[in-house]
Amino acid sequence: MSESQYDVAILGAGNAAFSAALAAQEHGAKVVMIEAAPLEEAGGNSRYTAGAIRFAHDGLQDLTTVLDLTQDEIDNADFGTYTSDQFYDDLFRLTQYRADPDKAEMLVTKSLETVQWMKSRGIKFQPSYGRQAFKVDGKYRFWGGLCVETWGGGEGLIELETKAAEENGIDILYETRGLSLIYDDEKVTGIKVKHKGKVRNINVKAVILASGGFEANSEMRTRYLGPGWELVKVRGTRFNTGGGIQMALDIGAMPHGNWSGCHAVGWDLNAPETGDLTVGDNFQKHSYPLGIMVNADGKRFVDEGADFRNYTYAKYGREIMNQPGMMAWQVFDQKVTGMMRDEYRIRRVTKATGNTLEELAPKLEGVDPDQFLKTVNEYNVAVQTDVAFNPAVLDGRGTTGLDVPKSNWANVLDEPPYEAYAITCGITFTFGGLRTDDNGSVLDMELAPIPGLYAAGELVGGVFCFNYPGGTGLMSGAIFGRLAGNSAGALAKAG
Repeated sequence: MSESQYDVAILGAGNAAFSAALAAQEHGAKVVMIEAAPLEEAGGNSRYTAGAIRFAHDGLQDLTTVLDLTQDEIDNADFGTYTSDQFYDDLFRLTQYRADPDKAEMLVTKSLETVQWMKSRGIKFQPSYGRQAFKVDGKYRFWGGLCVETWGGGEGLIELETKAAEENGIDILYETRGLSLIYDDEKVTGIKVKHKGKVRNINVKAVILASGGFEANSEMRTRYLGPGWELVKVRGTRFNTGGGIQMALDIGAMPHGNWSGCHAVGWDLNAPETGDLTVGDNFQKHSYPLGIMVNADGKRFVDEGADFRNYTYAKYGREIMNQPGMMAWQVFDQKVTGMMRDEYRIRRVTKATGNTLEELAPKLEGVDPDQFLKTVNEYNVAVQTDVAFNPAVLDGRGTTGLDVPKSNWANVLDEPPYEAYAITCGITFTFGGLRTDDNGSVLDMELAPIPGLYAAGELVGGVFCFNYPGGTGLMSGAIFGRLAGNSAGALAKAG
């Protein structure tokens, strides 16, 4: 590995890294990927995702360039449209207009062509029936701007990307951790790595950092996100410890973005410390818009129906973390249990049931039972039962007179048996990272490109702030990965 046998080295082996590798390879560059995890855990956070991918499209004419749809699927589904304007509106609204405008423009305008490119490189996609559609009047109706997911979820995505890389002569070095960049005070000329106790230099013409954020590093979480974050569960890989970010900062790279912000969700209370690939993303509990959430005091604390789930779930993890005991319970009745996501039906779940609310209340471990019953009774009285319930749209079926309203999909809890699920905060990825330019180059403190250094994926700062629209993580990784790969590949072959 000490020989200069490669043109481009990529730190990481998730979706952003593979997108970069495949793009660089298209330029004729000899590419090596450096993955800290062993093969059985490789793939970064991408391997843990459900695979939803958000892109702008004008309906079937665009979707059929990505999906292989049967006539029956076309006839029995309303895929809708998701225009560039809608994508911009969602991205800026959810990030409170703090998203980097240049990054936002690239994310929106390059989204469809990037998904089409992924398909051309062997990645398969399918309609997201199970997570993003409800059957209304006999027809699947997709909601929330999402209708496509990768075939096989995150596992399928990484499997296909790995296959594409190997078929195109891209080497992947597993159990190899990046230690530092090789930098001569003017340009990056390689990366120092450690494999099974042995340190080697990999000398290249360009390095692409695509090794994720610092969500699996408890010290960095506490330093940048604040007190309490050292105790949260990590949804994904244990290997995203911020190493790529740190090695760039060590040579003078400019930090960028929402360093005190992150993507965090409701996650099973008794899930392990970090992700478990045998369960994948199924410790998440994302059907809360169909029910209510209560904290240890027995009180509701968020508007469960403020918006579609994929516009609120990434910020509600922080709200759960801020509750007493860093926990909450989600409560449902039989009117909606058939609509709940598959993750509620796995074996490893923290669940309580009761044939009456009075029977359920003491089973909600850690919750004030008397206040819980008072909360549910007040909520039931406040539901606007004269408004029709429709889970596929913002139906306006809310509540009146409550300190914490529910704006949509409010149903009286009155059809037993009742089901409740205990959750805590699970962190997905961090928002702070490195500043890059429109070529994917990492910038220094004077905002000049650091020659030979590029970045992609979660460690690119400025894309998301405070919140994000579901499905944009994979899209961002693919777009900025392809961008960095194109730039690094062109540099390598030009030199």
